[in-house]
Amino acid sequence: MLSVSFSQQNSNSDNGTWCDETNINILTMAAKKQGFLLHPLLHSCNLLEDRLRNRLAPFGIQPRQARILAALDRMGPVSQVELAREFHISPASMSTMSSRLIAAELISRRPNQHTARSNVLTLTDKGREMLLAIHEAWHDMDRIIEDSLGVEKARMLAEAARELRNALGGHPPGARCQGDAGAEDVNSD
Repeated sequence: MLSVSFSQQNSNSDNGTWCDETNINILTMAAKKQGFLLHPLLHSCNLLEDRLRNRLAPFGIQPRQARILAALDRMGPVSQVELAREFHISPASMSTMSSRLIAAELISRRPNQHTARSNVLTLTDKGREMLLAIHEAWHDMDRIIEDSLGVEKARMLAEAARELRNALGGHPPGARCQGDAGAEDVNSD
């Protein structure tokens, strides 16, 4: 972080406080000069997600829906509540997303045999077929990243992103079911 080694007192102040406007200007200049780590990451993610959304559009599916299908493929039949927990979204949001995927006949929902108050989601045959198109789209996105950065930097970026996700307490959806958080990353994260 850029530090400032001088100070300016407000000449109009009798109590010797620092001039707020000067400090704000110095901090603003420091932020502009240094930049923030977060902004280029968010911008890059937004640009990639826009390209992925366009790539998946002919199939009538959104990027998050694609991730749900991939998680169901890994996890097998799973309750809506557990799937919502894996994706860190509310059960209501998962219900809305599930309803759209059911309407598209990509997943099915049935009552849970073990708990009457929950439903179990399952990937349909049409959903399994959709996974082929999804994986192809994800490979295309990998190629865009590799073409933009080079293969080695792209792999380093992916490893750094996994490390950051894990350090922040995240995990690939369904990894707990498999017992190996790293194995799933190859397929969908």
